[in-house]
Amino acid sequence: MMRSGDHSTTIEVPPMESDAVVKGKAPLLPASNARPAAGWKRGVAIFDFVFRISAMVAALAAAAAMGTSDQTLPFFTQFFQFEASYDDLPTFQFFVIAMAIVAGYLLLSLPFSIATIVRPFAVCPRMLLLFLDTVALTLTTAAGASGAAIVYLAHNGNQGANWLPICQQFGDFCQKVSGAVVASFIAAFLILLVVSLSAMALRRV
Repeated sequence: MMRSGDHSTTIEVPPMESDAVVKGKAPLLPASNARPAAGWKRGVAIFDFVFRISAMVAALAAAAAMGTSDQTLPFFTQFFQFEASYDDLPTFQFFVIAMAIVAGYLLLSLPFSIATIVRPFAVCPRMLLLFLDTVALTLTTAAGASGAAIVYLAHNGNQGANWLPICQQFGDFCQKVSGAVVASFIAAFLILLVVSLSAMALRRV
């Protein structure tokens, strides 16, 4: 405002163009930053889904291989029959039950994994899957470790306990139970990757 005697003149200054540009662009910045984050989280969710299916297949294969491990030697008498089966050992029974539970859980978890693909910023499904995946990883590792101990004894025996190796006689049986143990460790490794991906995604929420 300028004064000259008793008269006053008002000069209005229009807003600067740079301010208008800044004000116009400011709301667009969060959206542009959210797009890469959403794409990254959706990619993690897709890998989670793929690893989850692979772990389910490995766990199901381990349970099926162990559950069908049964071999009878061709020579037997009227009173003695030499047979090896998974249900002769409680450890192998636990292995079959545990791997079947893990495979069933992974199947039921697929819809939640799909939900994280559709909604990459959802926290609750990831938290639930992270907790249950950790339990599944613990169960899978316990089943694989206990099965591996019995497989080792079947292959090598234990001289101190006077346990003889049986794999020379029951070759097919040992081959199946060994394959089941390997499949369980593959499933445990894949579930470990799933847990790691969930933790990484939650860290960037």
